[in-house]
Amino acid sequence: MMGGIAAHFSFQIPMNLISKLLAPDNILLDTESTSKKRVFERVGLLFENNQQIARSQVFDSLFAREKLGSTGLGHGVAIPHGRIAKLRDATAAFVKTSHPIPFDAPDGEPVSLIFVLLVPERATDLHLQILGELAQMFSDQQFRNRLQECEDGPSIHQLFYEWNAAA
Repeated sequence: MMGGIAAHFSFQIPMNLISKLLAPDNILLDTESTSKKRVFERVGLLFENNQQIARSQVFDSLFAREKLGSTGLGHGVAIPHGRIAKLRDATAAFVKTSHPIPFDAPDGEPVSLIFVLLVPERATDLHLQILGELAQMFSDQQFRNRLQECEDGPSIHQLFYEWNAAA
């Protein structure tokens, strides 16, 4: 009996910071985007519809950060992020594109796994912890491969939910 309860609770409690930020509705399987600009437009619309953050504010924030240097990590992954005035808590979206798009990543490879992070205007340690956890997560080749294999939002959300830095 105790094992069943423990198993139930371990499933219910998010295992990482990312799973607390990424709502299932903020996962986009994108068959249309062929550019960074188009991805940012689509993500802006997603945040506007799901979190009432103006799409122009999302787009402008993400592009302002990209001007400082690409947020492409390599291995087909990018983590565009931006600061949003009056945002209370960090929020995120995940985009998996059907066709890899140019993102000026350090390895020169196009990306198809894009994790978008929006944070409050003032930087906090939590913001840095989130970016650190994302870097750890996406440095895991098995995790990237499993994301590529997923064909629906719920499966992708489950992968993020179950990922654990201690694993």
